[in-house]
Amino acid sequence: MALTSDPPSTAPLTKEPAAAVTATPPAPAELVVVPVRHPWRWVAVAATAILLVQFAHGLVTNPGWEWDVFAAFFTTETILQAVWVTLQLTFYGTALGFAIGIVLAFMRLSANPFLRSVAFGYIWAFRSIPLIVQLLFWFNLAYLYKELSIGIPFGPSFLSFDTMGLVGEMSAAVLGLALHQAAYAAEIVRGGVLAVDEGQTEAAASLGIPKLRQLRRIVLPQAMRSILPNAANEIISLFKGTSIVSVMAIGELFYQVQVVYGRNGRVVPLLMVATAWYVLLTTALSVVQHYVERHYAKGSAR
Repeated sequence: MALTSDPPSTAPLTKEPAAAVTATPPAPAELVVVPVRHPWRWVAVAATAILLVQFAHGLVTNPGWEWDVFAAFFTTETILQAVWVTLQLTFYGTALGFAIGIVLAFMRLSANPFLRSVAFGYIWAFRSIPLIVQLLFWFNLAYLYKELSIGIPFGPSFLSFDTMGLVGEMSAAVLGLALHQAAYAAEIVRGGVLAVDEGQTEAAASLGIPKLRQLRRIVLPQAMRSILPNAANEIISLFKGTSIVSVMAIGELFYQVQVVYGRNGRVVPLLMVATAWYVLLTTALSVVQHYVERHYAKGSAR
């Protein structure tokens, strides 16, 4: 017997949509986004632009630059021969310097304490002595040693060379530049090799890959990413540093420029000739560096 008189509802229970239950809030007022202003940045830009324009205007209008003299001497045979000598000094100094530097780098990485000590002593000595002193020492090598001989140590010699004829001006310059460059190249190569994770060589050793192949195919390709920027800086520094061999009266770019303006008295335009050649060739080396770095950056995340 039902206690209520209302009959049970047979209609299905339906849930009202949320939109009907919850009232839509009023839309907020539209926000105004104000960009950050940098007034002092624009002041700095304007001041820098004015200085650049003034400098360019001075280059064009100041007669002291003597651009006609600059154009007359920029591509003369004397200057072009001097540029060629500068490039030769840079090439030979870089090739020999990095060849010796690679050997020194792996001597420092060696487990043998004697090899590590010898390499450290070489690097310490050649980085401590100024380059001009090294160049003058090699230039006057014949004063200390009249001849160089090959034979049994502290015994008879089989072959001897006259030092005066063996080490000339150009040879002394290349030798001094290369031995000086080797000290810096050794540290650049050593730093690049140490930048490669040891797990790479451990994994290669566990696979039975020979050490020489580990170095050639695993370590060096990765180390080159760290070596190349610093090595390129050293090459560019050596290229500009060849001007120091002018103390040995070698006909490189800076020396020839000095000779020319010593005759005609046009110091500023002749210095600009040397400056323009240094800028052009340094830019070319920087472009080569960019493409070499891009080649060795293949597969890297950055």
